[in-house]
Amino acid sequence: MSHLPSVTAREVVAVLLKVGFKERNARGSHRRFTHSVTKRVTLVAMHSGDLDRGLLKEILKQVGLTAQDFLKLL
Repeated sequence: MSHLPSVTAREVVAVLLKVGFKERNARGSHRRFTHSVTKRVTLVAMHSGDLDRGLLKEILKQVGLTAQDFLKLL
């Protein structure tokens, strides 16, 4: 598996939008994204600074992206 870089929540959201996810709702600082075809769902915490790598790995797992695919889309 490729090394994941430090990324912000905005960068993750940009990748999610590129692969077809749409923002469905927001509650506080968290945004919920769903994919209309795959029916996958994930939450992204829109906090300042970089996301923890463990959280990034979990988001990628939830949306079905590999680290390599994510890096290409960044």
